[in-house]
Amino acid sequence: MVTTTERVTATRDEHFNLTSVLYHTLQEAETVERYIEDARRAGDDEAVRFFEEIQESDRQRAERAKRLLAGRLAGGGRS
Repeated sequence: MVTTTERVTATRDEHFNLTSVLYHTLQEAETVERYIEDARRAGDDEAVRFFEEIQESDRQRAERAKRLLAGRLAGGGRS
């Protein structure tokens, strides 16, 4: 069955979904950078560490999404 996303964009849903996760994860990492700076300015080391943990998780998630997307676009991943 062809979904709306596929029909409108000619992009398979799993490609779109991985791209969306990658985009939103990178956006969050950028936003969290501002939170880290705010916490540093406030002298809140605990919040700095917390936000840095989130940012590291975002980096890992983004890297995984990139690998999954690359594999599928190259035809080596799941269909």
